[in-house]
Amino acid sequence: MRDSDARAHAGAQPELAAARRGAALPLAAGMGLRPQHYEEFLQRRPAVGFVEVHSENYFGNGGKAFDCLMRARADYAVSLHGVGLSLGSTDELNQTHLASLRCLADAVEPAVVSDHVCWSSVGAIYANDLLPLPYTEEALAWMVRRVDAVQEYLRRPILVENVSSYLEFESSQMSEWDFLAALAQASGCGILLDVNNIYVSAQNHGFDAQAYLAAIPRHKVAEIHLAGFTRKQFEDGEILIDTHSRPVADDVWALYGSALQRYGQVPTLIEWDADLPPLDQLVQEVTHAQQLLEACHVRAA
Repeated sequence: MRDSDARAHAGAQPELAAARRGAALPLAAGMGLRPQHYEEFLQRRPAVGFVEVHSENYFGNGGKAFDCLMRARADYAVSLHGVGLSLGSTDELNQTHLASLRCLADAVEPAVVSDHVCWSSVGAIYANDLLPLPYTEEALAWMVRRVDAVQEYLRRPILVENVSSYLEFESSQMSEWDFLAALAQASGCGILLDVNNIYVSAQNHGFDAQAYLAAIPRHKVAEIHLAGFTRKQFEDGEILIDTHSRPVADDVWALYGSALQRYGQVPTLIEWDADLPPLDQLVQEVTHAQQLLEACHVRAA
């Protein structure tokens, strides 16, 4: 089936009209749009529900990357997903970063804007990673204030995403899932629930991934991420690393099925950032997620 035919097929391309300015994400599966796929994606316009891009790559509102994003925006709803707000840092919020993000959001008018429950900078020095927080009452109050400030500045609610982790803080007073749920409830933000990150962290730390899903309020989950991980063997054992460089693992697909049973249909993104496959393989992953979403709809009916 050609891509143009697929879009016309019922359910294959859920409501291209959702690309209208300010529209919500369609209840469908989408893909991360990366530079390696720009030209082929724009030429073929594959049957995916929406696209997501890393916000920081488009600051400046100009150049080839921004042009490609706006061309995609004509037909697809867009999710702006950031990695640089460093919400959990004790540094002041980076006003230059925030100004660039608001300018981009005003130009693109995305369905959602998101970032991570993490810190990545201290003393204005940035780490190339998304680092976990201690899950304490103090950290929770700090994050609520930070998310409130970002939402007020951007003039819109944001989504916050759980990160994968490889170490835990002894000072934590609550579970990660209770922290995430409390943050969303207190700040009014939504949750971008990364199912792969839940699985990776559950395997690394030995907690119950199903308990995590059960603790997150249904009405707060506005988007789901799926991605691939790699296994790393060390002398004292194995850890899973969230590399976004592999297909979604079978166990993660199974956990995603549990998430759909709890939350119902939720816009779902396939993330693939390293060792990128051909576009067709990425679209196949999206198609599989779409099939599971539609099956969930049938069961819910």
